[in-house]
Amino acid sequence: MGVKIWLPFPVLLLAILYPVLLPVAAAFTPSLDSDFTFTLPAGQKECFYQPMPLKASLEIEYQVLDGAGLDIDFHLASPQGRTLVFEQRKSDGVHTIETEDGDYMFCFDNTFSTISEKVIFFELILDNMGEQVQEQEDWKKYITGTDMLDMKLEDILESINSIKARLSKSGHIQTLLRAFEARDRNIQESNFDRVNFWSMVNLVVMVVVSAIQVYMLKSLFEDKRKSRT
Repeated sequence: MGVKIWLPFPVLLLAILYPVLLPVAAAFTPSLDSDFTFTLPAGQKECFYQPMPLKASLEIEYQVLDGAGLDIDFHLASPQGRTLVFEQRKSDGVHTIETEDGDYMFCFDNTFSTISEKVIFFELILDNMGEQVQEQEDWKKYITGTDMLDMKLEDILESINSIKARLSKSGHIQTLLRAFEARDRNIQESNFDRVNFWSMVNLVVMVVVSAIQVYMLKSLFEDKRKSRT
């Protein structure tokens, strides 16, 4: 005699939807966010290129994490070579543009510095890259035949997109917090080194001044008269 096992409704729902959702889940792509940290030597310029489609959104955020002055020159150019953003001696910046079809160039310029290298962090956030429309079309062929379920595939799609957007936003915030932490740590270490250096200078000055004072006081009490025999 067989034993009947009753599954909870959420497990049963997942079992029914699994053959339907499996090919669709593979269509989701990771968030189009990327970040990079690099060292820019003194007197040099570094440029990067990002291909973009028409009517997408490109957001660039940068920070100078380490280096004298914590400043850098930033230049953003369109695929036609037109200057979109040009900033001089900035420590950070955020820029969002609606793109054209082509390769966008953004450069970090440290040629004004002859001694100090800079540690630079930047992040790219790419939106409306044309993949969301394709995902919506892929979902349409799986919608028929699911009216018997309390939760429709449109609701599942909306929930998944909401979760995806929130996870992407959380990752973006965590990346920025790590960049802020690295920048603050570098500032604290630089201040620590400066405090130690000037403390040693003050200590040396105090020792020298004390030695001079002892010598001058000693010379005041010396008998400089020569005794005759």
